[in-house]
Amino acid sequence: MTHMTSKSSVFEKTYGDYLGQVAKIDFDSLSKRLNVKVEEGTFKIPMFGIPYRISSRGITDPSGKRPSFDICVILCKYLLLCPDTYPTADEWVSFRDLRDAGPLTTYFSNDVERAIANEFSGRLDDLKKSSKALGGYVPAIELSYDLAVQLDSLPRVPVLLTYNDADDEFPAKCSVLFEKRVEKYLDAECIAMVGAFVFTSLRNAGD
Repeated sequence: MTHMTSKSSVFEKTYGDYLGQVAKIDFDSLSKRLNVKVEEGTFKIPMFGIPYRISSRGITDPSGKRPSFDICVILCKYLLLCPDTYPTADEWVSFRDLRDAGPLTTYFSNDVERAIANEFSGRLDDLKKSSKALGGYVPAIELSYDLAVQLDSLPRVPVLLTYNDADDEFPAKCSVLFEKRVEKYLDAECIAMVGAFVFTSLRNAGD
């Protein structure tokens, strides 16, 4: 119980620190750079199609409740790291090719990409349905996979999921890719959390 209380207090302090930094943001300037709406000192930011409200007073989901801590961190970092100019590096890259990703590459491979492949092995139609429920759409580039789908994690931060189902010779394989410029909007830890959110959201979409 003491450990849980201590962990909760750390979360609360971190949450409060982030909100204090958010309070110092030039909301109008940032809204234009991120292409997000601001209403009465509150950002309205869609994350995988779910609208969240962020201000110095707190972060809420559509029901008015505070979302999970990882979502709070992702949204705050997204606001605080926003670049002054729109980055042009739009080529798709794997997580391991992103800045400072090294310590998290094994986690991303096992808990995101391999987790999706294992969850949906032999269930291609289910993955298609879950991807659609998450707002997925056909990417602009032509790719040769059983499934290639683009997801909008945040404005200006798309995710590309490619998947080949298991066959007689090979197990199912999934890759979750990001545009190179994602590292201008989020740090490696937050990008890994976005990947984890993709997996849990796809898995839960079928429930």
